[in-house]
Amino acid sequence: MTSFTELGLSPKVLSAVTEAGYSEPTPIQAGAIPFALERRDVCGIAQTGTGKTASFVLPMLTLLERGRARARMPRTLILEPTRELAAQVAENFDKYGKNHKLNVALLIGGVSFDEQDRKLERGADVLIATPGRLLDHTERGKLLMTGVEILVIDEADRMLDMGFIPDIERIAKLIPFTRQTLFFSATMPPEIQKLADRFLQNPARVEVAPPSSTAATVEQKLVASKGKDYDKRATLRSIIDKQDDLKNAIIFCNRKKSVAELLRSLQRHEYPCGALHGDMDQHSRTTILQNFRDGKLPLLVASDVAARGLDIPDVSHVFNYDVPIHAEDYVHRIGRTGRAGRSGKAYTIVTSKDTKFVDAIEKLIDRKIDWLEGSELSSLGQEEEAEKPARGRRGKPASGRQQASSKEESTEKPKEQPVRQNTARKAETAEPRTAANNGSSRKGNRPANDDRRRYRDRDDEPTPVGFGDDIPAFMLIGAKA
Repeated sequence: MTSFTELGLSPKVLSAVTEAGYSEPTPIQAGAIPFALERRDVCGIAQTGTGKTASFVLPMLTLLERGRARARMPRTLILEPTRELAAQVAENFDKYGKNHKLNVALLIGGVSFDEQDRKLERGADVLIATPGRLLDHTERGKLLMTGVEILVIDEADRMLDMGFIPDIERIAKLIPFTRQTLFFSATMPPEIQKLADRFLQNPARVEVAPPSSTAATVEQKLVASKGKDYDKRATLRSIIDKQDDLKNAIIFCNRKKSVAELLRSLQRHEYPCGALHGDMDQHSRTTILQNFRDGKLPLLVASDVAARGLDIPDVSHVFNYDVPIHAEDYVHRIGRTGRAGRSGKAYTIVTSKDTKFVDAIEKLIDRKIDWLEGSELSSLGQEEEAEKPARGRRGKPASGRQQASSKEESTEKPKEQPVRQNTARKAETAEPRTAANNGSSRKGNRPANDDRRRYRDRDDEPTPVGFGDDIPAFMLIGAKA
């Protein structure tokens, strides 16, 4: 087995690594560090949680021992897709660079420009930044990048995704052509690889695991659910309640709106949880993340901003409330658990509309994901068929009155799941609208609120209601014979 002493790192770096408690490098570290020390371009691909950050931090510390930074002219640049990842890399430099006197500047949004300017004026050996804030400083004339010797693009597949390509190209033009470039990622689809090749010169490709593979220590399951939001929330609560070994968990949603709705739902059912998404200010994001690390918030509802590279060592569960649209995101999401050889569990809630996304995920990871016992999607087929809206004559949708009548005859109230109840929940006090207060006395108005609420999610407000309770009369007229 290779040791850190055989990789060519400096004594100062080796001392810090030993003090941190590490004696043997991970496969990606053993493969990438020697090439980085030779100043070759590197494209590193490995499963998430295998130590990719140290693969570029350790050789950079060794290479930076010679020379000094000049004011506003950083010597190295590390680009990260999110603020959290950028801050995490800065922590790695603090840990492994304790024997060095290097200036590390962190340029991320949500922090004062003045404070960041002062750090740049002192001279930055290492500049860690998100693309947007980096370009802001450049356009303000506060930063020159003609002295950059090493460019690191972390989470390369995300950084080179469509939204980041223009920024990456602008930044690359500001950096000397003779720079050394390091790419690291858990996934590298062919179309993204073509883009990466534009920034790499004769790269050493270090691939220690099949691209887009998942850790063997993570138990993966699919859980079938009906398509309505309240059904999915009930399914999620049911899964959480059945986990005897749940220590903490990250619950992923595809949209920021879904994060807010699910957070509100879980809080009303007295689940201790917090939220993390891109629209939150930096102070709130940092506080929530720290509380999750400290165990004060066992459940974290998050968008994909938390899926990439966040190093929270002991996450026991991951729940995909929404199936990720991009298959690569699934690899990153479930990579938040089962890190560093630990075991973990990942559950994905699947509706009938999600099957194509599940097929893409299984094709990407080259394996079939088992269904949770007794929760196959096919078992919901008859139930969903019975819940389809009643049809009027000539195959047209039935009127509001016909649909209400059909529901009363053929459907039952959804069963409540055995979940924690919120004792402080407010009672339903709204009274049905009458002809006097809804501005209409026509017959054929929709059923009273109490009837409609049978099919409405009871744990979230506000609920989208379209026209509200005032439905135009012409929409309630039945089809003519």
